[in-house]
Amino acid sequence: MQVILMEKVVNLGQLGDVVKVKNGYARNFLIPQGKAKRATENNVADFAARRAELEAAEAAKLADAQARGAKLEGLTVQVVQKAGVDGKLFGSVTNSDIAAALEAQGFKVEKSQVRMPNGHLKQIGDHQVSIALHADVVCNITVSVLGE
Repeated sequence: MQVILMEKVVNLGQLGDVVKVKNGYARNFLIPQGKAKRATENNVADFAARRAELEAAEAAKLADAQARGAKLEGLTVQVVQKAGVDGKLFGSVTNSDIAAALEAQGFKVEKSQVRMPNGHLKQIGDHQVSIALHADVVCNITVSVLGE
């Protein structure tokens, strides 16, 4: 299926690109999320008319994400969980736990924006976690897991 991208999508393309994707990816993810529209003649003409407006909105989103990323970069967040004697947690620290800890400190972050490269945290200590605020803005924070 041919779609027009309404914003930058990682590993797919930039704003305004006409790309061919699988039908299910377009119908179930891109179109409902507002990231793309079908590449019909009417939609292509509509996009060409609104291109400047959409690019300005995308630039505003990027500037906002860069400002938030500058505040988040290098931040340390503490999360307290029950742990055994050997430092192993009963359970794990997930991306929603990290998002809740960031929100308690005054930073609005969705749990889907928290990137944990090694999976959930299961040990006491300091761990590096990435926060993807935008397709182009990724900042690193330190999560300090403390035992109860």
